[in-house]
Amino acid sequence: MTTSVRAACVIGWPVEHSRSPLIHNYWLKHYGIAGEYRRELVPKEEFAAFVRSLAARGYVGANVTVPHKETALAHSEPDERARAVGAVNTLWFEGDVLRATNTDVEGFLDNLDVCAPHWDRDAGKAVVLGAGGAARAVIYGLLARGVERIAVINRTPSRAETLRRAFGGRVHVAHWDKVGADLADAALLVNTTTLGMQGQPDLAIDLARLPGHAVVADLVYVPVVTPLLAAAKARGLRTADGLGMLLHQAVRGFALWFGKKPEVTAQLRALVEADLGVPDKKDSR
Repeated sequence: MTTSVRAACVIGWPVEHSRSPLIHNYWLKHYGIAGEYRRELVPKEEFAAFVRSLAARGYVGANVTVPHKETALAHSEPDERARAVGAVNTLWFEGDVLRATNTDVEGFLDNLDVCAPHWDRDAGKAVVLGAGGAARAVIYGLLARGVERIAVINRTPSRAETLRRAFGGRVHVAHWDKVGADLADAALLVNTTTLGMQGQPDLAIDLARLPGHAVVADLVYVPVVTPLLAAAKARGLRTADGLGMLLHQAVRGFALWFGKKPEVTAQLRALVEADLGVPDKKDSR
């Protein structure tokens, strides 16, 4: 065990739903690191003051969740990725400077690499459903990986148009009522909306026109297997779920705060699945 205790936290309002403490405290115990990861319930009007006092409170860094991810840009030194995505989810100190990034980008890409190896060898076109902050992170990552065309589909086309202007010529706006045509030549479909989440309406989309080599990713992780992913699996398509992204996006923050790059393992995934109420596969036979 190391002797000095380092601490990090997740800042949100609300914050009790966050699985980040479960993930990071598992890694701390697994690697024998003397550290702590806590929840900090901070309302909007207190966020700026809390971040200014982060070091004084004994923290080496933090995760940021709703509703503070955009506000954090103004109270830190964000990298190019965070500025492009328009949101921060990870803070850390470099000397006295509070740095910021958005690890949703690598969380999405790293999970995709694990679930669908070499997906980007034939990623000529991707279809992204939704136009919020999660969609921005996904689009940024896809462009960085060389995806040639990205169709953004949102119920409110003006929001999709905002993303087209932000990310340039490889991004274009498509429409919900013509989604089938866009899927016909897509190598990747990504749902960044809350449709299909527990308590939300299902995502009504027919995957019949997706090519057989296509990959389907869903950022929703409650339930872990969404109706969209179930439909993709029924067609024999490769899939990437939101839980995998959640686990992979946590890796860089832990490395920055605690000096060790952790692994996303089956044991960690099983721990979080149990916390989410997913039945044990051994008990479901």
